[in-house]
Amino acid sequence: MIYDSKGVEDKDYIEQKERMEKRIAQEVTDDFLRRREKRRSVENGWVLNMNFLSGNQYCDVSPFGEVVAEDKRFYWQSRRVFNHIAPTIESRIAKLEKMKPDLKVRAFSDEEGDMKAAKLSTGILKYVQERIGLKESVSRATVWSETCGSAFFKIDWDEKGGRQVAVDEDNNPVYEGEVRVSVVPPFEIFPDRLDAEDFDGIQSLIHARAVPVSYIMEKFGKAIKGRNISGIVAYSEGAGAKLPLQHAGMNFTALQDGEILIERYTRPNAEYPQGRLEIVAGEELLYADDLPFVNGERNVRGFPFVKQDCIALPGAFFGTSVIDRLIPVQRAYNAVRNRKHEFLNRLSMGILTVEDGSIDTDELSEEGLLPGKVLIYRQGGKAPELLDCGQIPTEFQVEEEWLEKEFALISGVSDLSQNSTPARVTSATGLQLLLSQDESRLSATVRSIERALKEVGRQILRLYRQFAGTARLMTLTGENKKTQAYYFNASSLDVNDLQFESQDAVTPEEKKATLLKLYEAGLLSDEEGKLTAENKNLILEAFGFGSYENVRDISALHIAKAGEENLGLKEGDMLPDEYDEHDLHVQEHTRFLLSAEFKKCKNQDVLKARFLAHIKAHKKMKETDENK
Repeated sequence: MIYDSKGVEDKDYIEQKERMEKRIAQEVTDDFLRRREKRRSVENGWVLNMNFLSGNQYCDVSPFGEVVAEDKRFYWQSRRVFNHIAPTIESRIAKLEKMKPDLKVRAFSDEEGDMKAAKLSTGILKYVQERIGLKESVSRATVWSETCGSAFFKIDWDEKGGRQVAVDEDNNPVYEGEVRVSVVPPFEIFPDRLDAEDFDGIQSLIHARAVPVSYIMEKFGKAIKGRNISGIVAYSEGAGAKLPLQHAGMNFTALQDGEILIERYTRPNAEYPQGRLEIVAGEELLYADDLPFVNGERNVRGFPFVKQDCIALPGAFFGTSVIDRLIPVQRAYNAVRNRKHEFLNRLSMGILTVEDGSIDTDELSEEGLLPGKVLIYRQGGKAPELLDCGQIPTEFQVEEEWLEKEFALISGVSDLSQNSTPARVTSATGLQLLLSQDESRLSATVRSIERALKEVGRQILRLYRQFAGTARLMTLTGENKKTQAYYFNASSLDVNDLQFESQDAVTPEEKKATLLKLYEAGLLSDEEGKLTAENKNLILEAFGFGSYENVRDISALHIAKAGEENLGLKEGDMLPDEYDEHDLHVQEHTRFLLSAEFKKCKNQDVLKARFLAHIKAHKKMKETDENK
């Protein structure tokens, strides 16, 4: 309750606040409805693409802007679907999966602090990738971008993620928190401008999605009256009923007892220096405050979204899909195949010409010409005879073959990718050139995925810098470096001084072959001709045995423990353990004293004396062990 200076409840203030919240909620809702209607034509294209991909290919956009089914012109007309779009998109997705780049972080300089920050950032990205399934999210986003032209990643911080670290006063678990990366379909994104090419050209963005009212109650503590909402927000007002068939992949099933959750993000401006986030559902204001995440350049708050395009369009926020270009070819291909089958039916079934009144035409039309059937016709009349329909025109064959080639020409996926070797190409070099040309056609899409991954990586590290805390344990799990652990401080993640780069999009087989050639040439050996431990781990990781080598070598664990001690020594004195590898610990502690990070610390004299005493204790323990 709000009270005035005399302790009396200030009803005027409460009423004024309620009116303001109602006005904001209404304004955000109206803004969402305007943006949805403005983007309706773009959404119809996405729905049309989804229909053609799933096999419902006899539909089109009407002059009234609705996706409607096409009726048959004649009842006998054949309308089968010969879907070449689905295998073409599947081939593109399969090749993009093999060419998916991996992120790594390169140090800005050779300074020890930059090198350590780059190594730490690379480890965090690998850690997050394994914990939250980042690769699976990229795969889902690729399916959306290949179908509709664009897909989006939403990067935020989950306070209930990660490990449990404590319990609060009410005995509820407290978690360390974790980054959350979710894939957002383009149906849920509403920019203020459709002619902006990226996020830099827009001032506000709306993320609207259908959720159960129970989620709103749990998340925001407000009871909202639910209604039936379509699974795709763009058609939540009943437009889904105007769609054609509810085919596989086209899910417009209504969400029972749900509501549209509208999140409007506004870029920092003169009125809101920290930006603005307003959340509305059922015309009720649920949240209104600054943007929550410091995820932009130079510690600026920005949109927690990243866009991935299939093919970027100039002067358009949403990209285009290859399906848009394949739809006319698919329509023509279906028409040619169906007309060809109708012609074959006429040749096989035959068309009878019958003199009027000579036979019972009703019986003939129902039963047809059965083998051994006796046709009785009127005496003196003309006997029924088959009409000469001629031969199938060669134009059918030529057009069908040309359309099949056009699928490969437009999509960038050759016949070689679909298990069909060209007849004229027999040499291995020629086949390799064809594969290289196939990959070059997909390079624009691969670069878009690469740019999206880089931005996702930047935002992940910025959220860790904002929320990770003063000391956090990170353990790498999975195939590579299974037992490696990091102890890090969030303040050491200076993302502005890091350079992101993606590893070459090569297949694992190509990487293994290259490593074997380097090994045979002796380029991985030291001056004495021996294979170094680092290069041995590199080869084992490439062949899938990285964890085996790391389990045998515990030096990485000792280095990680020394890093933990470096954090602890900043707070107070620590004694070494008898089982420590003292040389490794002394090396890590000395490296910290020589780094730029130590020069930034306060009370350097006290901290230096503390570290020197700890190093001296390590050396004394080592001498004691050697004298035993």
